[in-house]
Amino acid sequence: MALPTSKYLAKNFVFLLFVISSVSTAEADVACPDKDPELENWNPGHNEENHIEIRNGRKLLLSSSATVHSIHITDGGKLVIKDDVQPIILRTRHILIENDGELHIGSETCPYQSNVVIILYGRADDSSQPNPYFGQKYLGVSKGGTLEIHGKKKLSWTFLNKTLHPGGMEEGGYYFERSWGHRGVIVHVIDPKTGAVVHSDRFDTYRAKEESIRLAQYLGRVANGMILSVAVNDEGSRNLDDSARKAMTKLGSKHFLHLGFRHPWSFITIKGNPSSSVEDHIEYQGHKGSAAAKVFKLFKAENGEHFNVSSTSEWVQDVEWTEWFEKPDKARSKDMEKLSDFKAAHPDKICRQPIDIQAMTLDGANLTTEVFYKSGHDYRFLCHGKDQMGEGCRNYRVRFLCGRSVKPKLTVTIDTNVNSTVLNLVDDVSSWKPGDRLVVASTDYSMYQAEEFQVLPCRACRPTQVKVAGKATYLHIGEVIDGVDMRAEVGLLSRNVVVMGEMEGRCYEYSSKLCSFFDFDTFGGHIKIGLDFKATHIEGLELKYMGQQTMGHYPIHFHMAGDVDEKGGYNPPTYVKDVSIHHTFSRCVTVHGSNGLLVKDVVGYDALGHCFFTEDGPEERNTFDHCLGLLVKPSTLLPSDRDSRMCKLITEGAYPGYIPKPRQDCSAVSTFWIANPHNNLINCAAAGSEETGFWFVLHHVPTGPSAGMYSPGYSEHMPMGKFSNNRAHSNYRAGMIIDNGVKTTPASAKDKRPILTLISGRYSPHKDADPLKPREPAIIERFIAYKNQDHGAWLRGGDVWLDNCQFADNGIGLTLASGGTFPHDDGSKQEIKNSLFVGESGNLGTETIDNEIWGPGGLDHRGRTLPIGPDFPIRGIQFYDGPINVQNCTFRKFAALDGRHTSALAFRLNNAWQSCPNNNVTDIHFEDVPITSRVFFGEPGPWFNDLDMDGDKTSVFHDVDGSVSEYPGSYLIKEDNWLIKHPDCIDVPDWRGSICSGHFAQIYIQAYKPANLKMKIIKNDYHNHPLYLEGALSKSTHYQQYQPVITLRKGYTIHWDKTAPEELAIWLINFNKNDWIQVGFCYPKGTTFSILSDIHNRLFKKTYKTGTFYRTSQMEKLEHRYPSKGYYYWDEDTGLLFLKLKAQNEKEKFAFCSVKGCERIRIKAVIPKTAGISDCEAMAYPKYIETPIVEVPMPKKLSSAQLKTKDHLLEVKIETYKKQYFHLKDDFAYIEVDGVRFFLTDEGIQLVVIDGHHGKVVDRVTFKNSILQGIPAQIENYVNNIKDHSIVLVTSKGRFISRGPWTKVLEKLGAGDGFRLKEKMAFVGFKGSFRPVWVKLVTNENSAKIYQALPIPVVKKMKL
Repeated sequence: MALPTSKYLAKNFVFLLFVISSVSTAEADVACPDKDPELENWNPGHNEENHIEIRNGRKLLLSSSATVHSIHITDGGKLVIKDDVQPIILRTRHILIENDGELHIGSETCPYQSNVVIILYGRADDSSQPNPYFGQKYLGVSKGGTLEIHGKKKLSWTFLNKTLHPGGMEEGGYYFERSWGHRGVIVHVIDPKTGAVVHSDRFDTYRAKEESIRLAQYLGRVANGMILSVAVNDEGSRNLDDSARKAMTKLGSKHFLHLGFRHPWSFITIKGNPSSSVEDHIEYQGHKGSAAAKVFKLFKAENGEHFNVSSTSEWVQDVEWTEWFEKPDKARSKDMEKLSDFKAAHPDKICRQPIDIQAMTLDGANLTTEVFYKSGHDYRFLCHGKDQMGEGCRNYRVRFLCGRSVKPKLTVTIDTNVNSTVLNLVDDVSSWKPGDRLVVASTDYSMYQAEEFQVLPCRACRPTQVKVAGKATYLHIGEVIDGVDMRAEVGLLSRNVVVMGEMEGRCYEYSSKLCSFFDFDTFGGHIKIGLDFKATHIEGLELKYMGQQTMGHYPIHFHMAGDVDEKGGYNPPTYVKDVSIHHTFSRCVTVHGSNGLLVKDVVGYDALGHCFFTEDGPEERNTFDHCLGLLVKPSTLLPSDRDSRMCKLITEGAYPGYIPKPRQDCSAVSTFWIANPHNNLINCAAAGSEETGFWFVLHHVPTGPSAGMYSPGYSEHMPMGKFSNNRAHSNYRAGMIIDNGVKTTPASAKDKRPILTLISGRYSPHKDADPLKPREPAIIERFIAYKNQDHGAWLRGGDVWLDNCQFADNGIGLTLASGGTFPHDDGSKQEIKNSLFVGESGNLGTETIDNEIWGPGGLDHRGRTLPIGPDFPIRGIQFYDGPINVQNCTFRKFAALDGRHTSALAFRLNNAWQSCPNNNVTDIHFEDVPITSRVFFGEPGPWFNDLDMDGDKTSVFHDVDGSVSEYPGSYLIKEDNWLIKHPDCIDVPDWRGSICSGHFAQIYIQAYKPANLKMKIIKNDYHNHPLYLEGALSKSTHYQQYQPVITLRKGYTIHWDKTAPEELAIWLINFNKNDWIQVGFCYPKGTTFSILSDIHNRLFKKTYKTGTFYRTSQMEKLEHRYPSKGYYYWDEDTGLLFLKLKAQNEKEKFAFCSVKGCERIRIKAVIPKTAGISDCEAMAYPKYIETPIVEVPMPKKLSSAQLKTKDHLLEVKIETYKKQYFHLKDDFAYIEVDGVRFFLTDEGIQLVVIDGHHGKVVDRVTFKNSILQGIPAQIENYVNNIKDHSIVLVTSKGRFISRGPWTKVLEKLGAGDGFRLKEKMAFVGFKGSFRPVWVKLVTNENSAKIYQALPIPVVKKMKL
């Protein structure tokens, strides 16, 4: 058989290509909706009265721009937008799609390539009749409707891959801004090789002449060739002497010699080259307005890059519009309109000299005003416009632009000379084209540092680069810093398919008080999809000016649509993908009564109200995948949307007499508002909200039209969907919150708050949302939270488990609050493991006026933005109640300053609630964390207040492996909590805490009749150290609850500041079976008692009696405690009722109580009516004093080889006391350093000297009494020769010489002055230039003792 020739093959190959091409074209035509041959061209023109009906199977192809009144697509009608044409703009009041109607713009396989804009127009108060379901300005999809929008495929958002510096500099760049509080002459020294600021300083030449001298000296020390930027902020001339004036003149200044009061002045020069100087100067204008002195100069860096240095010294007058005022009733228009009439009608609301005036008719038409100046400061004006008279204004309202008081401002910038910037990005962004608009998220605390840019052509750019117009004002991080991914999100705002609202130029009132909160029109368009729609798929769409400040009108709103995925019969499932939603007036995407929706690759930017919003509570199985939300601002719609001002002014729905509490009732606007935990959030970013990034809120019952969809409490027990790889930053309140519910009942006299205000709520997930089934922990994986002002995350509930998360630069990194609200605790455990916490990272932020806080921080003390206040105690993990577990976590760069108590581990401030001894930490790693900053228990002062709330006093956690304290198995407690302290506990003064051992639990004491008492509890072995508790509940409750942490197997007495309560309930919390304490309760003489025990089953919420207590005359009989029977001992002489509180059941592993429930003893007392204060302390002691003993020995300190860090704790023990064996008496004294004990054998004193750098003992010396008395100079010389930075331990023995000149050496070692030594003395001192907090002197007649752990190396903290 002959083979085919090459000619034959070539011919047939061409034919084959033709066939394939024809088939492909045919398939494409079918996939592209505008290629449907049944479509008829439709060009309706422009007519706002044209009501379009597309029905009865009619299929139209829109191929040119049009304006119509409205479009109704129904009964099989179809509208398709033609592709491959000039841009199409379709203006309409609304589009309604229903009953097999369809609207198509491209398809999933044939995305729309041209440009089309659908503009929804109309005012809320015009004459059009709103649709009862959709309202006005809408694109609506109702039953049977199909909406298919598929714009170009473009990357939705990515991350910076290289840090974007202010001013567009390749490396560095600089932006400096100052106002009040930074008065004087400010100097910047700039390296001409790099453009970097090498030093700056401020000289307050208003305050003192010494500052002038210092300025002149400073300028003289600057090297020739350096660039100098010098300017005045506020005032700098009052004490400016000749030395400074001449120094500036020598540099090339012509105006500084004659600088006057508050004159703005700016100057740039090259030191040593006066001819290079540029200068500007202007006289102060007072309160008349702004005045500015501006200079700039261009330089070339060593790498060839040109850069500008610019400086502006100015007085700025900010302006704002007043509210709108209607014409006063008494005003006459005969001789123009008079400002004085408005001032009389609206006192204190209009400024003396308005800068501008705006007027409009009452129906919203703009008017032109002509202003005349007469009668001093009294303005008169005319209105020009339709129906206006020549003499005045008719049927109008007016507002005035008023200038505020001037304020100083100094700005210094260093930036590139090219007004464009190249962004380096993580992903391929070649789909972003010139003309597209982008937003770069803030990477600082302020969300308002987000910046918009427009893409420019760039032939040299790689696929991961774009060139944009302009330069960044702020620093935007594009790298992983200190192990935390802080790369700024970069979102695409532009799309080729646009749906937008047509807006008015200013706000108008279509909802109550709207223009009190916004000065712009908020009545935008909206898209709403209702129940039983046929199909909806939205991608590649841009939405702007959408949403309305009315309920139910949002940019994209799935309203009561039920299941919109395969479960609901939708195949392919419904989705919203690759959508850019920006500058919106009510949310971004709302999922209301709808389930299974996919929201993916959506950018929501500059939105009012919760951005990604689930509404009523029953919404489940929805997935938010790779969504970005940023710049989310308050809205008027729901209490949770409102800020404090809105909360106070909007009280509709409240009961008369309601007084808003904004931070409790409102103030919760969030980027992601999740009303049901059973939704998925994956790869999402909450990059800036007025309040919170992700907020999981609980609806006890569903609200609104969803009412009745699930039983009470269902969502509170619903397991969490997938929460993985999400990030939150630049939020005010928190990156993430799981807490709170919303009020689901209308306002009433009992609860005056309106419906949907925030209330308390507890999340406790169980399998199938059934509390009788096993717990199902909520897993939070790979969550990143940084630069959130208050919290990285506040998570209340159990179980909530975090794994592989990152927290940095938050005011407080993480608080885990207990989900088990006693006595209904159902065994919760919260934990975080394998995670990273960074206190103050290398992301320093940008110093600007809108950054509220700037100050020193970090180990290098560099200036940086700060979260809340300059002295706010930054914390990594904050213990609240518990129990929680912290495992395998790293803490990095937590460094306290003198005045700012930064710490890796700390406790909730001003805590009235309990602290749990079952808070466990293990395998903790510290990097660049001074050992003094590992833990802080608080001290009275700023932020901590008096540190006297109940939870403040009982703080405790368990250091399981010693990775925090170096003592495995120890407990860290507050240093003055004598209920759980024992003789061998070791104080850590830098932490304000102690390291202890023991077995601990809690008792909850509930007091009834009365419920407003202060309780005093005393441990019998430390009777001189009572603990006072106010109670954890508010004073308005019908009982009070006291929650001390106690040492087991000890005796206690309890007393009151008034007559004892008639009823007490004592709950045994965290008691294991057979754990016990003995307690004596103080009662007045003549009291009789009825005492029962019972157990509360938390699951069934039922209480069962278990036993009765009978009176006994023998204290020993208290030991005979049986499950159904016990005894009490009433010591009427002292007024103490004794009970032995002993647990009868095994405790559940993670619960407060036993498997069977919470054990309780109830005391009912009949108290004589004439009884006084029930404080039996004076009678109880010394009768019931116990000798302090150590039940659980202190763990052995880790060896140096076992430690993970170079800095460590040095254990020092100093003890001196009299010892007696029968008739023999002796004195005993020693100093011990890390287990090595040095005994003192002779009467006198012993000194042990330790190197403060390394913790090694370098010397030990004894001074006998003869030396102390006879040659005091010998000890003085010895101390003088001790090297600086040395720890000096001192103790005495016998009847040492306690007075005389030698005692002055103790003052040199930090003892202070005015002390008086007694017979026994122990002292920890320091030879150096500062006084560490652990320097301590103890002196008594019979004994003196100090057990301390000191930080090595000893480091002085920088003063704040």
